[in-house]
Amino acid sequence: MSHYCDIAPGHPVHGPYHDREYGFPVEDEARLFERLVLEINQAGLNWELILRKRENFRRAYGGFDVDRVAAYGEADRQRLLADEGIVRNRLKVDAAIHNARVIRDLRGSHGGFAAWLHAHHPREKDSWVRLFRRTFRFTGGEITGEFLASIGYLPSPHRPDCPVQARIVALQPPWMDEAPAGAGEAARGPVSSAHRGIPQETD
Repeated sequence: MSHYCDIAPGHPVHGPYHDREYGFPVEDEARLFERLVLEINQAGLNWELILRKRENFRRAYGGFDVDRVAAYGEADRQRLLADEGIVRNRLKVDAAIHNARVIRDLRGSHGGFAAWLHAHHPREKDSWVRLFRRTFRFTGGEITGEFLASIGYLPSPHRPDCPVQARIVALQPPWMDEAPAGAGEAARGPVSSAHRGIPQETD
């Protein structure tokens, strides 16, 4: 089975994400919210489709501004459900709005989304999944795992010999704090190209 690190480099859609975002630490609230929304919307679909629609999602969800999305009412909900540029799924739209409200409230309880993540780190994936299910909507095991790996809280999704891996390690992502020697792909399992959506149809 091909690994994402074998296929993504040089790909017009996957390449930039693989090389500059996937597995790199993220602290900014809007970027964290964006990544969570995109991972939720991938469920049942493929990652390339989501990346191709990324700018549409950004436009539809107010630049992923948490306060704006948290304030969405029924008119905005219907607008999103009618937007052909994004994924028009009621559960996913409702989850985005609900999760924005949760993230907004985390400012008061923990100082923000990033601080909430830090407060619960480190923990094993299964424990993270239970926490996310209690806290957010539409955050099952695969969604939570991909989200956390993509922002540096679970071991790097890159292959050890991938050039991007060295750049990520140099940034000391959170997963390295308590990671045993040699942790990385082996601790999390390889990320196949099929899981991240290569090859796939984009119609």
